[in-house]
Amino acid sequence: MDKVAEFIRELRFHDLPPRVVEQAQLCLLDLVGVAAAGTNTQLSRIIRDHAAGNFAAGTAGARILFDGRRVSPVGAALASGMTIDSLDAHDGHALAKGHAGAAVLPAVLALVDGRASIGGPEFLATLVLGYEIGIRAGIALHATAPAYHSSGAWNALACAAVGARRLTLNQAQTEHALGIAEYHGPRSPMMRCIDHPTMVKDGSGWGAMAGVSAALLAEAGFTGAPAATVAEPPASTCDTWSDLGDRWRILEQYFKPQPVCRWAQPAVRAALDLREHHRLTAEHIEHVEVVAFHEAVRLGARNPTTTEEAQYSLPFAVATALCRGEVAAADVALRRERSPDAARLSATMTLTEGEGYNRRFPAERCAAVHLRLRDGRRVTAAATTTPGDPTEPLGPTELEAKYRRLSVPPLSEERSARLAAAVRALPQSDSSRPLLEDLLAPPPCS
Repeated sequence: MDKVAEFIRELRFHDLPPRVVEQAQLCLLDLVGVAAAGTNTQLSRIIRDHAAGNFAAGTAGARILFDGRRVSPVGAALASGMTIDSLDAHDGHALAKGHAGAAVLPAVLALVDGRASIGGPEFLATLVLGYEIGIRAGIALHATAPAYHSSGAWNALACAAVGARRLTLNQAQTEHALGIAEYHGPRSPMMRCIDHPTMVKDGSGWGAMAGVSAALLAEAGFTGAPAATVAEPPASTCDTWSDLGDRWRILEQYFKPQPVCRWAQPAVRAALDLREHHRLTAEHIEHVEVVAFHEAVRLGARNPTTTEEAQYSLPFAVATALCRGEVAAADVALRRERSPDAARLSATMTLTEGEGYNRRFPAERCAAVHLRLRDGRRVTAAATTTPGDPTEPLGPTELEAKYRRLSVPPLSEERSARLAAAVRALPQSDSSRPLLEDLLAPPPCS
């Protein structure tokens, strides 16, 4: 625990290897694009209004991401975290089985806005700090709890760490903040949301809220039981914390090409590969079978009526990819008319669990897609993974293109470009204020 508290307090920007700085900027840009697109969801609108109505700003208010209204830091973390989480396009870590950045960025913003300005290097160092603590907490927590719990259960500790740094808590206060966050973090039953896709999502907004609250409580003298995932990690993860500051887990992040659950994306890629290689259109296809790991097969909604159902539907994502050659934010938002062929392929699609793929999960997410064509042929894409993993990364050019697709609209071309430039300039910026002003002002369409 001493090493973790020291890392939280003592990490400096010059300690970060260049690759880590570059990765942090890519993670930040990706999150900004997802958040901008997320503001169009009903989930985001409801939670931002909820924060504005129920989390008064008090003496140290913070603005909600892409909203502009000033609320308490706890409320800002909640609303901003759920806005990012509202569109399933944000980055994640395979072994943590979830998302650190969706909570960490809102925590940083909530604890910087309305306070003394920090420079761009410190902004990035704080962001990296949150990723490093959060990913390790996620790996350790999954090793102790057999039930699949939401990201909020462990990214709460990441946000408490961010809070401890921004509030300059001492070692004892930092340890209490981590303990409070772990104790109160939302250990939500994630598969319940998979089976019943709704606005509760992955709990990242609640994790951000719990973590920021934990740091503020620790600052006031509130005490918390030691964070077991940090102080007493399971034997199977004994090295989880020992390499803190030497191994940079943020470099292991994946990025999503499509705005749907990561578990569906190997099958989407396999479908797109088959479509391109065999020059297929939906009219050529009679039947689709997907073989994947257990969790992916649970994404079984056939005819989504909400964006949450669409984001957690493997048949919808695969059928859309086969019909359109892509899965776009407008598709999962149900703003584009769905073709009869997409509905037909989704309704009849066979989902089969493959034991070999189960054994490879979560370190690897794989799927096979088998198509029966109307001319009698059968074509297969077997054991397919997806671009965006550390072993097959999306490059800066691809991620910037994804950012533009997501951010324009609802942002103007000018504002989208200005935000991207501000992210690129952070390592040399004396102040993060220009970035914050564009991030925290409302979008033009609001």
